[in-house]
Amino acid sequence: MPDIIQSVDRALEVMIYLHHQGKETSITKIAADLGVYKSTVYRTLVTLENRGFVYKNPKTEKYWLGNRLFVLGKGVEKQMSLPEVVRPYARKLFDAYGEAVNVSILERNPGDVYRSVVILKEEGDRQVFAVDPPVGASSECYCSAVGKCLLAFSQDIDLGVYERHPMKAHTEHTITTLSVLRAELAKVRERGYAMDHEELEYGLACIGAPILSRSGEAVAAISLSGPTSRMLSGDTEERVEAVKRIAREISGNF
Repeated sequence: MPDIIQSVDRALEVMIYLHHQGKETSITKIAADLGVYKSTVYRTLVTLENRGFVYKNPKTEKYWLGNRLFVLGKGVEKQMSLPEVVRPYARKLFDAYGEAVNVSILERNPGDVYRSVVILKEEGDRQVFAVDPPVGASSECYCSAVGKCLLAFSQDIDLGVYERHPMKAHTEHTITTLSVLRAELAKVRERGYAMDHEELEYGLACIGAPILSRSGEAVAAISLSGPTSRMLSGDTEERVEAVKRIAREISGNF
C-alpha cells in the first residue's frame, strides 16, 4: 500500500488504541503496546491534542480521546440510517422476552483482531452483567454471538490474525484455537445463528443472528442476551427462532 501516509496512519492507530483501552493511558504504555518510540508517540499526541482529537489530563499527564471526536461522531450518526432502521425491530425483540438486545457492526483494523462495535442497545433494569458494553464500545469477535455472526458472514475475513494475536480465554468455555473457531463459524453459516454459552462471562448466554444485505453479506448482527438460567431454559429453540426471524425482517431493508 504505497500511498499510505505513515504519520497519518500512526495518528489513527493511536486513537483506535485509546478507544480500545477505554481509559486514560500514559505515553510509556502507548509506546510499549504499539512498539513505537516514546518520542514519536509524544509528537503524535501533541499534534492530535492541538486539533482536539485527544485530551491530556494535566494531573495525571495521561491521554484520552478528545471532544472533537464526539462532535464528528454525532455528525456521522445523523447520516447513518442503520440504527434508526433497526430500532423498532430491536424493541420488538426486547418486548417479547425482556432480555438485553444488542446490535453490532464489524470493525476492521488491518493486521489487528476483528471487533464488534455496539451501535444500538435495548435493555431493562434487570440486566446486570460484569460485561455490558455501552453503545460505541467494541469487543473481540471470537467470544460473542454477534461477533461470530459478523466473522461468519463477512467477506475478506483473515482468520490468520489470531495466529499473530492469540485468543484470550475469558472463561473455560471461550474458544482459544483457530481450528475450533473455523469449525464454529462453519456451524454458524450452516445454522444461520450463533451462540455464546458463557464464553465471555460466567452466567451469561447470548443468541445472535446476522443482518444480511441482498448479496448475503453481514451488514450487522443482532443478539438477545441474558442469564444462562433464562436463556438456556425450556424455550431456547423459541428464542433462537425469534432472533433469526427478527434478523431476517431487518435484512429485508438492505
